[in-house]
Amino acid sequence: METQEKEVGKKIDLFEKCFQFKTADEVKAMGIYPYFHPISSSPGDEVIINGKKLIMVGSNNYLGLTGDPRVKEAAAKAAQKYGSGCTGSRFLNGTLDIHIELEERLAKFMKRDGTLVFSTGFQTNLGTISSLVGKSDTLVIDRADHASIVDGCRLSFGKVVKFAHNDMQDLERVLKNLTENGSRGGILIVVDGVFSMEGDIINLPDLVSAAKKYGARVMVDDAHAVGVLGDGGRGTAEHFGLNVDITMGTFSKSFASLGGFIAADRDVINFVKHFSREFIFSASIPPSATAAALAALDIIETEPERRENLWKNARKMKLELGKLGFNTLHSNTPIIPVVIGEDFDAFRFWKELFDRGIFANPTITPAVPPGMALIRTSYTATHTDTHLDRVLEVFEKVGKQLGVIS
Repeated sequence: METQEKEVGKKIDLFEKCFQFKTADEVKAMGIYPYFHPISSSPGDEVIINGKKLIMVGSNNYLGLTGDPRVKEAAAKAAQKYGSGCTGSRFLNGTLDIHIELEERLAKFMKRDGTLVFSTGFQTNLGTISSLVGKSDTLVIDRADHASIVDGCRLSFGKVVKFAHNDMQDLERVLKNLTENGSRGGILIVVDGVFSMEGDIINLPDLVSAAKKYGARVMVDDAHAVGVLGDGGRGTAEHFGLNVDITMGTFSKSFASLGGFIAADRDVINFVKHFSREFIFSASIPPSATAAALAALDIIETEPERRENLWKNARKMKLELGKLGFNTLHSNTPIIPVVIGEDFDAFRFWKELFDRGIFANPTITPAVPPGMALIRTSYTATHTDTHLDRVLEVFEKVGKQLGVIS
């Protein structure tokens, strides 16, 4: 009895899980730890790490604008004029005239009533979803949705139901069950437009059709699609010639900056603006980031050849990696995954690429299913054929060396 009382009264140290976590140290000791490598150059098509030049095929710099002189000059001039930060939230003292200009320009570009700019893309999903969805409402999400969507659902008080990845029959089953079982509130379907690991595009036509049938609203996370998909670079909805209720985008990819936004009807924007805790209680994006996004938007609107070159590069890499025998899943975007298999095999593959001058990203569980660890590659408008041919050459050598291809 005394022993049992001692066990019941024994306190668990909150940090015990930290003391027990040794995996990262073990991978480092093996020399294949792939994370947190400091880059000492501009994050362009080539980067410098530890004094060594590598071809970058692991960034989201889709239009190659992070090093564009016009973008950098705009950021520098804004910092000179407005200072380094805003020292407050948009709700109070942190709104600059260029924040308003950016929102107005984005609304015009996206062909919507209005937009609202958040400090990060992750925060955009958190703030939008949690403010719109209440305890009587339901969120319906794709099982492969981005972590920011999942966390936004957690912050809301709504019920969350998932459907199989990009499976519209399963989506219809979920929606039918909700309506037939007396769902009282509204339904918001939230999906990625382009899935950031798999590189595939959501089947938006069938999704929108199902949403209309069951009276649901649709929000599309177009972080990897704005600037990339559609004739004008407006994202997934434009790609399919459709309209959705809310489009979310980020500035950290095609816009070569930092921040995020939603585009929607004026009433939706006004509601989120006044009820999103993530918007109200966060400092606004700094002047330099705002000006950089504006300059990038100018280029996106006036230089469609960048997007055309991006797609030329993406099609080449998808075709050639497939010819080599690699499994690139169902990717049909500039994100092209190369399936390796087990987690540690992906780390070893990454290290061989790295040692040969190629920087890519290993993705392991739980970001992908067990046994489906992959090397995530992504391409830009400014990669040259010389870059791409070298990447293919190295992938072939490493793939054969490690038995991924024959």
